[in-house]
Amino acid sequence: MKKQVSVFLVLTLMLSVLTGCGMERITNSTNDNSVITSTDNTKPADADFSQTDADMFTERDRKTDYDESQAVAIQLNGTSATASSNSVIISGSKVTLTEEATYVITGELTDGMLIVNAPDTAKLQLVLNGVTMTSQTSAALYVRNADKVFVTLADGTSNCLTNGGSFTAIDDNKIDGALFSKQDLTLNGTGSLTITSPAGHGIVCKDDLVVTGGNYTIHAASHAIDANDSVRISMASVTIEAGKDAIHCENAEDAEKGFIYMASGTITAEAEGDGIAAGAYLQIKDGTFDLRIGGGSENGTKASSGNYGGFMGGGHGGMRPGGNQNTTTTEDSVSMKGLKAANSILISGGSFQINSADDSIHSDMSVTINGGVFTIASGDDALHAEDTLTVTAGKIDISECYEGLEALHIDVRGGDIKLKASDDGLNAAGGTDQSGTEGGRDGMFGGMFGRPGGGGPGGMASSANGSIKISGGSLDIHSSGDGIDANGTLEISGGYTVVVGPTQGDTATLDYDKSGIITGGIFIGTGAAGMAQTFSDSEQGVVAVSVGNQAAGTKVVLKDPSGNVVIEHTPALNFAVVILSSPEIKKGETYTITVGSASGELEAS
Repeated sequence: MKKQVSVFLVLTLMLSVLTGCGMERITNSTNDNSVITSTDNTKPADADFSQTDADMFTERDRKTDYDESQAVAIQLNGTSATASSNSVIISGSKVTLTEEATYVITGELTDGMLIVNAPDTAKLQLVLNGVTMTSQTSAALYVRNADKVFVTLADGTSNCLTNGGSFTAIDDNKIDGALFSKQDLTLNGTGSLTITSPAGHGIVCKDDLVVTGGNYTIHAASHAIDANDSVRISMASVTIEAGKDAIHCENAEDAEKGFIYMASGTITAEAEGDGIAAGAYLQIKDGTFDLRIGGGSENGTKASSGNYGGFMGGGHGGMRPGGNQNTTTTEDSVSMKGLKAANSILISGGSFQINSADDSIHSDMSVTINGGVFTIASGDDALHAEDTLTVTAGKIDISECYEGLEALHIDVRGGDIKLKASDDGLNAAGGTDQSGTEGGRDGMFGGMFGRPGGGGPGGMASSANGSIKISGGSLDIHSSGDGIDANGTLEISGGYTVVVGPTQGDTATLDYDKSGIITGGIFIGTGAAGMAQTFSDSEQGVVAVSVGNQAAGTKVVLKDPSGNVVIEHTPALNFAVVILSSPEIKKGETYTITVGSASGELEAS
């Protein structure tokens, strides 16, 4: 985040040119080390991430076989149909199933409906065995009443359900999908199903929607998949083109419902709204995801959300001054996020390609990444959580974003993260980020230059309560704003962190409000000198030095008193300061730093 009040670091010759030993050490003038150990402020999530596949999918959900000799045969014949049982009521091109049974359906309806209207206790299996059904003014398949319906796609068959372009009410239910179910619905099998809905949703389920197999292609003017209570997907392949969300699940009456559980499968989606959006929590255990959302990251300036960041548009709150600076607010605003949840998100594995106009992964609560491979391009934040963002494992490659990782609390424990950000690389937002009058560089150094509101060392305390913890993993941060911006506390205790920042603007390699401590791990940082901070406290040695204006590609080498190379790094951007820390660097010992062809000696702090 950019601070709105510019400040100056207290250094004697901060911008001295590097000549021989003429390097100037960067010191940190804060004397307040009272905030040394950051606390874990993670809020308990309401999401039930203890759920397993056994909880989400029953044996019947996965059962695709049937006894054809005991099944009811239905033959569709254009504008009429025939059936082998009186449990099927046929009225012209309207076919109604009234009893629990297995129904094997073949043929075509050019303008008709297949309706399930059975007792509340009935479980029906509908085997689509080469079916094409079109309803010009309603759902081609309508589940009005039953306990549960299983739609099985017969092996080797292609099936189609189509709405003709409008929806006309036929009862008290607002039918607005080509496949519409009021009851629990399971889709399975090994065949294929194409759903086309030019005037509404593709699949609508007002209860639990379970998909345990099959190949689906969905074209919908609105949501491709829309459910109330849950969406649960395993071992299915789904290709989507949606005018709104690709997969949307929300229950306006019960906040504990509206969750999405992805066990495995392949989701390929192009959507004008969100990719996968859960009104409750989102859990992904595995799968392959290729999502192009809102036209992609290049369309980020057009991403619009009336109340930015929440489930139906939501809010970043005070995290970004003035809200999303790339966002236009309209009454008809649309959220364009890749993965989104109003509750928390847990990702344990999978392969993700997300190109989104808005945040690529967004939670109104917390995000946890425990594994997976991510390739992300975002028109806004790559990973955003309103509360806590935790990364323990996985490979995350962010080629484009506004901010890379943003949350009130960021906790990196493992994983391999590479990112390029047009603003901050890591941003822990909170407190007075907009005002720039308290805490951080403003609070520590303001009074020294006679500016109003400055407290100087030990002066006005920051009210910012964000935190960044790095205890493991690898981070490679290329940012056009601050590399690591903690509006609160920064703590590095492990891992391998590289920050490459610019030399222009009010940017810094490190920016924190209360304290920035390093107790372990390797840190290599380069960037601008004008607002530079180094660590406020450390258990291992830190070398922080102003080196004048250096060109990208200039090698930096740090050697210990015996001449051994401790750190060697070649920044990819121009730089004016170097900040180095490692367990091999000992406080009080003298080290030789070489930048390009010039060298100097200094004592590690």
